[in-house]
Amino acid sequence: MKVSVFGLGYVGCVSAACLATEGHKVIGVDVNPVKVDLINAGKSPIVERDTDSMVAAAVKADRLSATLDSRKAVLESDISLVCVGTPSNHNGSQDLSYLERVSGDIGQSLKYKDGHSVVVRSTVPPGSTEQVVIPALEKASGKTAGQHFGVCVNPEFMREGNAVHDFYHPPFVVVGEVFPNTSAQAISALYHMLSAPFVYTSVRAAEMIKYVNNAWHALKVAFANEIGTLCKENGIDSHELMDIFCRDIVLNISTAYLKPGFAFGGSCLPKELRAINYQASRADLALPLLGSILPSNEAHIRRALELIVRSGKRRVGLLGLSFKAGTDDLRESPLVILAEWLIGKGYHLRIYDRGVSLAQLIGTNKEYIEREIPHIARLMMNSAKEVVASSEVIVVGNKSPEMHQALNDITDGQIVIDLARIEGFSITDDRYQGICW
Repeated sequence: MKVSVFGLGYVGCVSAACLATEGHKVIGVDVNPVKVDLINAGKSPIVERDTDSMVAAAVKADRLSATLDSRKAVLESDISLVCVGTPSNHNGSQDLSYLERVSGDIGQSLKYKDGHSVVVRSTVPPGSTEQVVIPALEKASGKTAGQHFGVCVNPEFMREGNAVHDFYHPPFVVVGEVFPNTSAQAISALYHMLSAPFVYTSVRAAEMIKYVNNAWHALKVAFANEIGTLCKENGIDSHELMDIFCRDIVLNISTAYLKPGFAFGGSCLPKELRAINYQASRADLALPLLGSILPSNEAHIRRALELIVRSGKRRVGLLGLSFKAGTDDLRESPLVILAEWLIGKGYHLRIYDRGVSLAQLIGTNKEYIEREIPHIARLMMNSAKEVVASSEVIVVGNKSPEMHQALNDITDGQIVIDLARIEGFSITDDRYQGICW
């Protein structure tokens, strides 16, 4: 396959070197003549392990060259990778001027050919391909994306210092398709050497995944450092502790808890977070990450309240009250907090939760209801269907099967606010809203 790579910075240079090494005919394109001259001389314009030898071998084998001429590169290739920089502006936004300029350059060349594929490798905010790249391509070419040329997003997952290894061993190859099936074949041929699974998704999800990855990595570093700071204060070997922590691959280092949904609660998480922050404050330690978790959780509960308020309706049915399905534990349940906020704002509230039936409660939870929330207990109904029938807004708090069944009785005048992501249930209009989907 013949490939043009626009932008010979870090991502572009590594991508060009690796693709040329695998037998593709690669033309690098850059506005900087120094980078172009270095490539053509068989030298890497970046400092990265293995790229010097790979560039030299690929140039010698006539599989890699570089040019300032974008039209020549596009006309002599089947697919163009856009790898230009998207640096930060002073306010934290990203400067997409290079992306727009290169898209226009490629579009000018597409006046003279059809069937080309344009692949965005640069890290760009969600919506950039649809709002910047495609308009620039179409305006410059006078042609229509998806009809005359393909466009997709293919983010890279390469770490500096390990980029070549990461290119060949990605966790997956993500392809965000603007127009389904217009670029899939080209991408498959481009990465024929990889054994990683191909994940086809929406273009915005493909744009977003790089940000999610890096935010998660940054969060892990900050978390480990704050834990280490607290451990040092308490005379604990932080490396030994985190080695133990990482041995749990069921909950700690896993997919557990990484599904967007409603706020956390219960008798453990809030209590232990308050305790660990108290330990930090006693030692005069600033641990802003750990200190922000409970406020973040409360903000998420407020999002649910705002969805209800924006509905403009006053009769609310709450399906679920315990902090998670399959338990009757109401201690620090975010649904209890939500219910109390609604009562305080004068909403007509009805609640159903099988596990929180007063007739079944014994021990501490019975005492908790009678002592802490007797006003909520009086609002509980005998069935989910009864709650649905008496409500204008139905708030789904957990995934119990009976909740799903009750939603089958939704009428045109009712709104569903889903805090749990009920599988298999959807209304395609504004009557259904997820809290963060």
